[in-house]
Amino acid sequence: MVQAGASEPGKELAARTAEAIFAAQITLEEAKAFYADVKARLGKYGRSPDDLKVLPGIFPVVGRTESEAQEKFEALQDLIQPEVGLNLLSQLSGVDLRAYPLDGPIPDDLPVTNAGKSRQELVLDLARREKLTIRQLYLRIAGARGHWQVVGTPSQIADVMEERFENYGADGFNIMAPIMPGGLADFIDLVVPELRRRGLFRHEYEGTTLHENLGLKRPANRFSTNNAVAAE
Repeated sequence: MVQAGASEPGKELAARTAEAIFAAQITLEEAKAFYADVKARLGKYGRSPDDLKVLPGIFPVVGRTESEAQEKFEALQDLIQPEVGLNLLSQLSGVDLRAYPLDGPIPDDLPVTNAGKSRQELVLDLARREKLTIRQLYLRIAGARGHWQVVGTPSQIADVMEERFENYGADGFNIMAPIMPGGLADFIDLVVPELRRRGLFRHEYEGTTLHENLGLKRPANRFSTNNAVAAE
């Protein structure tokens, strides 16, 4: 059972029922706060922190050199049309921003909506923290849909993943390849060996189920013989 969403009801639902939760925090401090918050909620449902894995999304643009990675990223950015970026930004923020100047700031008086509130807060906080224009903001979020975006060499990407894992900001990661299949192949061929070298990723699958490979308990089979007899 996987839950996505960082609203209060969403986090409570994850603590009560989920075995994994997708997350979208961008900074390390935000990730650590979210991780601690969600894990602390499990006890009241009779669960341990290990019963729920926090898996933030990461959008990795990998190059063998920094310049190669940046060139790949800029090529992707050049493909983003303003109308597409604005439409996506409006979906994520819950507010239609097409009436505002593209190279002006995000307005301070935007209304709170019933769209995805956690994603709206994340996107608007990013814009205000980094003083981004509307154009700069949609360029920041268009590829990764507001998730954590990392551009660099295999070692640099492994560095930030290790930092987030070691500082209790993640149990693992949801890899959001920038293009398919090439972006995923780059990650597998270049970043995974570096993670293995650091002892952060397996060399072989350790179990036969996704539960086992995520380090989760295998749930009881509700269709087992004992349950079937009881149901009769």
